[in-house]
Amino acid sequence: MKISCTFLLGAFAALLLPLTAQEPKAEVAGDIPKDLVDDAHVREELGVNEFTAPSISKLFDTLQFLMPLPIAEVARKMPPRMSQDRADLAIELGFLIADGFLVVQAEQLDQVEELAKDLTRYGKALGAGDRVNRHAASLLDSAKKKDVAQLKKELTSTQRDVEAELVTLRDADLAHLISLGGWIRALEVSTVAVDKQFSPERARKVMREDIADYYTESVAGLEPRISERPNYIAMRDILAGLRTEMVLKEGEEPTPAMMADIRKQAAKLVELALQRQK
Repeated sequence: MKISCTFLLGAFAALLLPLTAQEPKAEVAGDIPKDLVDDAHVREELGVNEFTAPSISKLFDTLQFLMPLPIAEVARKMPPRMSQDRADLAIELGFLIADGFLVVQAEQLDQVEELAKDLTRYGKALGAGDRVNRHAASLLDSAKKKDVAQLKKELTSTQRDVEAELVTLRDADLAHLISLGGWIRALEVSTVAVDKQFSPERARKVMREDIADYYTESVAGLEPRISERPNYIAMRDILAGLRTEMVLKEGEEPTPAMMADIRKQAAKLVELALQRQK
């Protein structure tokens, strides 16, 4: 019996259809608070997709309303030894970029040189060395000129250029970890600032349950090799609790006790986020 070539091709295609239908599709990142999306980034580079993460620059916009910042109290040094784990590197890079905004906001421009060196190290370790090197050089030049606006622009571009490099590596998780590290650092600084100089108006800047909710889901959505680590499970539990604590009932005012507790939770998040994989 002769079987036509057309029939064989059709049968082969039919067998492939179920496999094709089962292939996982990249999910579009959703529910990012609108004020945390870098519009230029969305428009020109990645679009809103699984790599898009909240801008650390946008996260730090709030800090201008919380001056004076407790720089000495929240000072932190980057570890001298680089982690061998890319997830650790990503979240630490988020902390580092956040520290950049912190020193710029506080106009401690003498710290930019060390910051630029650390950015270069982390950029190289994540495979984005060439992109980050350009920004590090510009950071040094802008610091000499005391150009605060350009410093912030370069820090924002550093995050986005690393993300763009991660697109080519198809590693969306690292992009989200960079953003998560930035937010945790921003939360730490802002809660200390408000706790030390409390007012309901200042506290409301921190009570962002929508951001806590976003990062709760973001951590839960990481690939299992990361999300199932003990420190990430604990982080997810803290984030879920924060998104509840940060909800104010109608007519309710934030209290010093609320802020003191959120400050403690933020400190725990910092400790857990910086626990390296062994």
